[in-house]
Amino acid sequence: MEFKDYYKTLGVEKTATAEEVKKAYRRLARKFHPDVSKEPDAAARMSELNEANAVISDPEKRTAYDGLGQQQQAGREFRPPPNWDAGYEFTGGGGSTSGGSGQDYSDFFEELFGRQARAARSGGMGGGGAGARRAEAASFRGEDHHAKIELDLLDAYQGAERAITLRGAHLDAQGRVVNDERTLNVSIPKGVREGQQIRLAGQGSAGYGGGANGDLFLEVSFRPDPRFRVQGRDVTQSVLLAPWEAALGAQVEVPMPAGSAIEVTVPGGWKKGKKLRLKGRGIPGRTDSDAGGDMYLELDIALPAADTPKAREIYETMQRELGTSFNPRANA
Repeated sequence: MEFKDYYKTLGVEKTATAEEVKKAYRRLARKFHPDVSKEPDAAARMSELNEANAVISDPEKRTAYDGLGQQQQAGREFRPPPNWDAGYEFTGGGGSTSGGSGQDYSDFFEELFGRQARAARSGGMGGGGAGARRAEAASFRGEDHHAKIELDLLDAYQGAERAITLRGAHLDAQGRVVNDERTLNVSIPKGVREGQQIRLAGQGSAGYGGGANGDLFLEVSFRPDPRFRVQGRDVTQSVLLAPWEAALGAQVEVPMPAGSAIEVTVPGGWKKGKKLRLKGRGIPGRTDSDAGGDMYLELDIALPAADTPKAREIYETMQRELGTSFNPRANA
């Protein structure tokens, strides 16, 4: 996937005001709209313009896009880093996969902003948004907001109180993007899962005419951890064994995400791809009646280095004693 320079697509500077963006979009739309344009690539160009305008004309998406693209160049291979959008706050769904003409946007846009649009369509947020308002109503509820937050896996095991800083944006009187920031104290419930949303009532947009405030939905993600992989409430980690432990069996100490360690019995006769299941050692359930997830141990072998005369002697003995009867490639 290639990085898209939306500013270049619209022909504006990164410091462009909202009015400058609007004028650039309208000028190019008149040139490339398929209903009037004679350009052979008019439909494709119009789709690119709609996509760029959907991001650059929205101060919240524009701020997140600017933060991601500081070191990027158009046309270069690009993959957003994990949880690149954590901490950015979006009003409503924060994105749309259609420019109002029924067309879909690119994989690049979908990768960055499609998740928010899907969440909004599924009803996970934005329930009090403009689509639900009646023009004749004297009051209406404020829009819901959405943000992704990063937590440590430990928070899911124990629960926590966290100060979460969110970044948003708005336009000032001159149409320039102004970055906003606010910090909220959030109670993280024990047993929270990745992808789960924590609702903060009344922390969305203000209501109108006495209407209630919208809510803020925080979508949970876990910070990458080289030791653990999470799927639902199940957690997997790799455990290295010495050759004699793998062959003969052993009692090994295994760290747990909550910081403690437990002793695990590894049976002898290791085979590649073998896993051990530790029932109930994954992310705990939300209630006492919920068993929670499991911990899976992926077993692998670490070989000692033959870097001393004694170590070489041991390997040479193994070669003499086992080399004639053992061929590791026999079943390859």
